Amino acid sequence: MGETIKLTAKDGHKLSAYEAKPAGKPRGAVVVIQEIFGVNGHIRRVADGYAADGYHVIAPALFDRVGKDIQLGYGEADIAKGREIRGKISWDWALADVAAALAQVKGSGKVGIVGYCWGGTVTWVSCTKLDGFSAGSSYYGGGIGNFAADKPKCPVICHFGEKDHAIPLDEVQKVKDARHAGVEVHIYPSGHGFNCDERGSYDAASAKLARERTIAHFRKNIG
Repeated sequence: MGETIKLTAKDGHKLSAYEAKPAGKPRGAVVVIQEIFGVNGHIRRVADGYAADGYHVIAPALFDRVGKDIQLGYGEADIAKGREIRGKISWDWALADVAAALAQVKGSGKVGIVGYCWGGTVTWVSCTKLDGFSAGSSYYGGGIGNFAADKPKCPVICHFGEKDHAIPLDEVQKVKDARHAGVEVHIYPSGHGFNCDERGSYDAASAKLARERTIAHFRKNIG
C-alpha cells in the first residue's frame, strides 16, 4: 500500500502523486503514467504491483493541471470527460510533471517508465524528450504514430491490440517502420485497454503476457 505525496514541477506547479515502495531495497524505480481516467484505483493497483516486483514506484497525477484529485470510471460519460481534460494538457505540462516524478525516484537506481492509453503516448514522448530513463513500456498509446519518427533515448517496448479501433494498425506500422534500435513492438489479439481489469475490453491472457514482457524488459535494463 502506497501513499499520496506532493511533487513540484520545474515551472512551480504542485501536483499529487501516488508513491509505492518495495519491502526491501529497490531494484530501481518505475514511473507509472495514467490513462485518461486519472490516478484512480486501477492505476494505484498497477503501481502497487510494480512495487511488489521490487521497484520504487511513482504515479504522477497529470490531470492536476486542470483539477485536483480527478479519478474517473470507465463509462461513456467518464470517457468523454477524460478526453476533454486530456485535451487541455499541453505536452510541456505533461513532460514537466513526468520529469518531477523522475526526480522523486531517481535516487533508487535506474528508472523505467510505463504508461497506458494516453499514458502510453506520454511514455513514448518522455523517452524521446527527457534524459534519465533507462527503459520504457508503452501500452496502446493513441496518436503515437505522430511521434514515431522521434528516436527514444532508451530501449522501449510497445504493446498494441490488433482489435483496437482507437489505434489503427497502420499507425502501429509507423512505429515499426521507424526501425529505431532498441524498440520492440508486440501486437496482441485484443482491443484497447486490454490491461485494465475494470474495463469490458480486459483480456487476461494479453495482459499477463504484456506484463511478463514488461518485467523482463525492466529486469534487463533497470535491474
